[in-house]
Formats: sequence, structure tokens, C-alpha cells
Amino acid sequence: MTVTVTVTVERCGGFATWRELRRQHSRRAIERALANSEVLRTRRNLYTTPRSSQQLLAAKASAGALSHLSAALHHGWKVKTVPDTAWVTVPRKWGARPVPRDIHLHRSDIPSGQVEDCVTTPLRTLLDCARALPFDEALTVADSALRSGTVTRGELLAAATAARGPGSVRVRRVAEHASAKAHNPLESVLRALTIEVGLTLTPQLEVSDSGLYAKVDLGSEELRLIIEAEGYETHGTRKGLRRDCCRHTEFAVFGWTSLRYAYEDVMFEQGWVRWSLLAWVALQSDLPQPKRPRHVLPRAA
Repeated sequence: MTVTVTVTVERCGGFATWRELRRQHSRRAIERALANSEVLRTRRNLYTTPRSSQQLLAAKASAGALSHLSAALHHGWKVKTVPDTAWVTVPRKWGARPVPRDIHLHRSDIPSGQVEDCVTTPLRTLLDCARALPFDEALTVADSALRSGTVTRGELLAAATAARGPGSVRVRRVAEHASAKAHNPLESVLRALTIEVGLTLTPQLEVSDSGLYAKVDLGSEELRLIIEAEGYETHGTRKGLRRDCCRHTEFAVFGWTSLRYAYEDVMFEQGWVRWSLLAWVALQSDLPQPKRPRHVLPRAA
């Protein structure tokens, strides 16, 4: 099945660089998508879909504020899954009027200082996502927010400490684990899964042994464990394949366990990913093996 340029942008978290697009598409295909307004260039070397601007219009039409995932995209942050509908927060007194199909509605009385131009401010957006979203999605937003510099870790921790009410425990959990070191949503989601099974790993760990040096997506020197997220794009060339084979062979030679996960498994087969992580932990501690879930693999060509 042919993947469109729009789908590639969304699989990259809602934004993609020219290099990310070229890994999947020809220059002609990208230029055609730009000419047809299927993707938009927001600034030099960064591309997105028209959804963000369309969702802002939906929020204004409802007299609400663009919020949660939609506001995250508006702020230029990457997300696990680009929402199909606009996330909009309206005042509690908005009433029982019909909700338009293109709106995912929330009711909350947002202080005026936390809304700018019909969009929740960056910190408010981050806290809303942490309260309302599953952990992996919320961590993806938080990582991207810190990576962008729009919100600092100090601001997030202070706000999390002060958070009260429903979802405040979720907010503090996200704040504790958020990191600017994660490169993309795939790494953030995978890290969330490792946290959920009790592993404490360092993002972008520098692995250094005699004769070996590498920077890996996630790792632990104490456990001698490396976990890598293999993106939607392929490694491409024979040279890239050889380099990858050498890299992971040397990890094994130097006594490191290397676990590698594909995009599809991290995003859509999370039960299997959790099982494999728990199974590795059980092997290290002579614990009973967890029951293996069904794992859907693509058919051989």
C-alpha cells in the first residue's frame, strides 16, 4: 500500500522535516503535496498538515478555546496520534447545545490568563494533556514541549506540585518522567512502556566500553540493557544495513542485551512490547514468565 506524504507527516507526530519526508517519498511527490496544500511548510525545513489551522477555526466557531492535543499541535509539538477532530474547551455554562461533529468537547472554566488567541497557553496545554490523556500520549506531548523550549522542566515540575483535583496524580507522574532528550514520539511512547513495567532507563544513553561507543535511544549501564525504537522509515541502503548489523552485533559481543522495537509494535502492539520487557526482567531474576499475548506479524511477501 502506498503511503501518502500526509500520512508520513502524521506518523512523524504531526510535523516532519524534509529529510524525514525524503526517506519515504520522492522530491516530486513532496512538491506535489505542497502544491495541492496536502501538507504545509510552517517554517524552513518543517512541514505539517492543514489540520491545525482547520481545528483552530472550529474552536473559534464554537466560542471555545483550542486545547489538549489540538493546542499541542498549534504550539508546534509532536504528538503520538494526530487528532481527527478539534479538542476544544468551553465554559461550564456553555449549556446543553449540540456538539458539532468536528469537535472533541471539554468543559472547564479556564482563567483568562491561560488562553491566548483562542488557544490554551503552552503550560495549560501541557497540564490538560497530562490530566486527560493515557500516559504514553501525555509523555509524548511533555517530551516535545520540553524539547521545544516552550515550557521548561522547572515550570512543569512547579505546576505539577501545585496541581490539585482529578488527574493531578497523572500530572505529577508525567512531570517526573518528562525529558527533552527524547528525539521523537516513537521514543517517548517506548519509554512510557518501559516505565509502566518498572524499568528505569536513561534516554539517549552513551554506551562506552573498551572499543565500543554508541548513543542509544534508551539504556541502563547497571542492567547492561539497550532498547532501540526503529522508526517508520527504513534504514534504507546496504551501507545503513551493514552499519546497523555491526552496531548490534558489537553490543552482544560486549555483553549488552539489545532489544529493538518497530514502529508498528510500539504504537499498535503494546501488549506484546510490555510482555517482552517483562519476560526479559523475569529471565534476569528467575521469575515465572508472563503469558505471551498474540502478536500480529505481517505476512511474508
